[in-house]
Amino acid sequence: MSDGKSGRRSAILARDTDANVEGRQIAAWRRMSPLDKAEIVTCATLDAMTLALVGLRQRYPDASEREWFIRLAALQLGPSLVRAVYPDAATILGPAE
Repeated sequence: MSDGKSGRRSAILARDTDANVEGRQIAAWRRMSPLDKAEIVTCATLDAMTLALVGLRQRYPDASEREWFIRLAALQLGPSLVRAVYPDAATILGPAE
């Protein structure tokens, strides 16, 4: 795929990355052990959850810890499942639509 300006092929995974740089990144991933890859994915997942929780705390500053928990669960699992699993979720999330 060409970037349209320089004629160089752009990367497949990220449009703003040169294909050569992306190739080196993929080679580095291939050299990693499965445990190292799992650690990176785990850290990224925890970081995403932390960012989601920070966003919920900004949107609902007066909410309780329980409400933040329910809202985070709804983001991750979907509101229907959360309402089915946690009896108080309908009070926090509202009735099912």
